[in-house]
Order: sequence, then C-alpha cells, then structure tokens
Amino acid sequence: MTDRPGNAKKPTWVIDKERARRAAAAETVWLFGLHAVRDALANPVREKLRLVVTQNAVTRLGDLHGMEPEITDPRIFDKTVGLATESVHQGAALEVKPLKWGSLSEVALREAPGETRPLLVALDRVTDPHNVGAILRSAEVFGARAVIAPSRHSAPETGALAKTASGALERQPYLRVPNLAEALTQLKSMGFILVGLDGTGTESLPDLMGDLSGRAICLVLGAEGPGMRELTMKTCDHVARVPFAADFGSLNVSNAAAVALYAAGRA
Repeated sequence: MTDRPGNAKKPTWVIDKERARRAAAAETVWLFGLHAVRDALANPVREKLRLVVTQNAVTRLGDLHGMEPEITDPRIFDKTVGLATESVHQGAALEVKPLKWGSLSEVALREAPGETRPLLVALDRVTDPHNVGAILRSAEVFGARAVIAPSRHSAPETGALAKTASGALERQPYLRVPNLAEALTQLKSMGFILVGLDGTGTESLPDLMGDLSGRAICLVLGAEGPGMRELTMKTCDHVARVPFAADFGSLNVSNAAAVALYAAGRA
C-alpha cells in the first residue's frame, strides 16, 4: 500500500518555495545563517526589521550595526522565526525587506568592480533558490553587472537563496523583470550580444567568446531539464555549448553559469 501524495513528506525545496510565496505576499524575507545575516546587517541599503539570535550566534556575528537583537533559546529558534527544521540557520535570522536594484537599464549599464567586459547573466525559469544563490556568487566573483530573471517562474529572495549566495545577494544585483523576452530585446538595443547556453548549440563557448572579445555579453541559461523556452532561444544571437571531454550529458545550471562566466571573463 502506498501513501497518498498528501501524506508524503514535502521535499525541502517545496517548503522553500511555499515559504517564498508567503514571504512575497508579506513583502518581507527571513535571511538565516551567520554569513548571510552578517552581510545583510552590514549593507546600508538593506531595510532591516527584526534580528533573532541565540546567545552564541550574537557573539559570533560581531558588529550588529545598530540592530537590537532578540535573544532566544536554541531549542525554540525555528518556531520563533517560522523556519523549517531543515534550515541551517546557525542561530541567526534577520527579517528584511527585499532589495531594490533599480531599472533594467540602470543595472545593465552600471560598471561592475574589476570587470574585464560588460557581462550579464539572464536566467529563464531557474526556480531552485540554491542554484540561483550559487549563480549570484559566481556572478560576483567573475564581475558580472547583474543576474536577471523573470518575476514569475524564478527564485525570489529567500533565506535559502541568500545562504547559498554566501553574502553575494547583498552586493550582486538580482533583478526580476516582468517579461524576460522583452528584457533581452532591450539588452540587445543597449549593445549586449545574447549568448544562450544549451547542449544543442552549434558553437563552442570558448571559441565564441574569443570571437566576441571585448564585446558586451549577456549569458542566457535555462532551467535544468526543459532548458530555455523557445522564444528565449530565438531571441539569442548565438546558442553555444560547453565542450565536454566525453559524453557526460550536461552540467548543473549553476556549474554551467560558473564555467560560462569564467570563459567570458577570460576572452
């Protein structure tokens, strides 16, 4: 006899998505984990509402930047802030308002520190907050100006995303737009060349980046499995592939983004 779906334990990613919807409705987000909370506290443009910590965590956080902490017992921490028991919060949680990065043109045309060429990342239906968090971290490391995603069918700001981003969420613009295809068309008008990443691509990514040396690039990646939507792929100027040493299939989307960002930054 099998359990009915309603009786099955929900996967953590499903819980994260449900919590993200509730957070979006309330227009606040709980960030958790020492690194994510510490970086958010240090971000002067982040609107901070409530800091809940254990006694051990408040000592490890250091400078609270004027926030008055609520000290709570580790045994009731999850219930105090409404986190899932699977969340690795390290005894620190911060309720915040989502960041406002400005318009598409503002983030796309704003030079990133240490950039070698204008570089953006666009994500089509990448909904896993852990993947998006990892991509934000890579985007910051390799000097991308922003990560762009559609408002719907993408990962919103959540504690899981922020923790995976390891502080990058506070510094790396993550802009969610109403219509991705329209946003990509706008980027073309700003001089960006759209390079889609897909296993069916006929061009090798390193070779293509060499041919486009110095040009403004927007790397476009789709969700694992379905990949980019047809309209998104048609909007791209090029569709490239990451060359593999053997027939291994494909990379995780966050790994593919890291490889593509590295290749684009080196060319």
